[in-house]
Order: sequence, then C-alpha cells, then structure tokens
Amino acid sequence: MRREVPLLLLAFFGTFYVLDLFIAWGPWKTVGGELQVWANVVIAFAYVLGAGNVLRIHGKRFMRRQKDWGYSLVTVVSMMAMIIFGVTNPGWFRGSGNDAGSIFNWLYDAMYSPMQSTMFALLAFYIASAAFRAFRIRTLQSSLLAITAMIVMLGSVPLGALMWDHLPTVNDWVMGDLQTAGKRAILIGAALGAISTGLKMIAGIERTFLSGE
Repeated sequence: MRREVPLLLLAFFGTFYVLDLFIAWGPWKTVGGELQVWANVVIAFAYVLGAGNVLRIHGKRFMRRQKDWGYSLVTVVSMMAMIIFGVTNPGWFRGSGNDAGSIFNWLYDAMYSPMQSTMFALLAFYIASAAFRAFRIRTLQSSLLAITAMIVMLGSVPLGALMWDHLPTVNDWVMGDLQTAGKRAILIGAALGAISTGLKMIAGIERTFLSGE
C-alpha cells in the first residue's frame, strides 16, 4: 500500500487537473478551486518539512564539526532570522513581517539582494571563460556562434554603433528573430518532455518519485 496509494492519488488528481483545463462546467470548477486550496495547504506543510530537514542536516553537521560546518551555521542562523523577523515585530523598526520598512524587508534588500547580485557578477567570469573555449573556430557551428556573439556584444554597446551605424539594427534582428525562434523551439521541446513525463507519472509508468524505485 505504500506505493499503490500514492500512485492512485497521483493518477486521480493528475487526471482531474488535466481535464480541468478543458472543462468549463460550474460545479467542476468549484471542486477544482477547493482542491487547489487543499493543494496550497499541502505545499505549506511541505515548506515546514523542508525547513525542518535543513535544520536537521546542517544542525548535525555543525554539532559534529564536520567539514565546512561554518557554512552550515550561517545557513541555520540566516534561515531562523528570516523566519523570526518575518512573523514578529521586534519593535525598533517601522513595520512588521513583510511590511515596508520592516527588518525582514531590510534584511532582504540590504543583504540578500546584494549577495545575489554578487553571485551573478561572479558567474560572468565563468561564462566568459566558457565562451572563450566555445568560440574556438574549428567547425561551421562554432564559426556561426562566434560571429553571432560578436554581433550581439558589439551591437549592445556604443562602440558597435561607432564602428557601423547599422550594427544595433542587426543586433535587434538577431535577438528578436533568430534568438526568439531558437528559444521557442527549446521551450516547445521542454514542454513536450514535461507532458510526456507527466503522462507517464499519471499512468504509473514513471515511479522514480517513490522511495526505493
């Protein structure tokens, strides 16, 4: 029963939500709305379970002084601070919770956002290194990649317009037509893959989400 019950629930609710996209009958939509509320409740419990799992794993690593236990300490302290200041009002800030001026918002704007920007800035160096390796012109595909990259990079900065006044227009065409067409093809492929995986899960063919399978 440990496997049969989750499979039956997945098949039932998965089929229900697929049909919900095509059925506009009032009572059906009412039931769908109620099920969505219950789904949000389950998701809320999943967040609590995830937070408890983070505390368990990183707390154990900190208590045992395992490798890189300092990062685990920072993770636990940061998570607990955001949770505490998100649901309480310390009194020395103007707002509480997620209100404007609250310490929760201050921590997010003054600490989390700058650190996130720093991480993305560091990724630029790795992207530049990968691009340098990819731009080694050895085949037709790498040649097209290098030429397109040069057009986009030069067309996005004032130097490109000084070199050739039509370069920004070419850049807009590459980003608006070529890039969009390729991106949509990738998204369509990913959507077809998601549909295929979802149908296999509803039919009980895909069982990797079950423990031990």
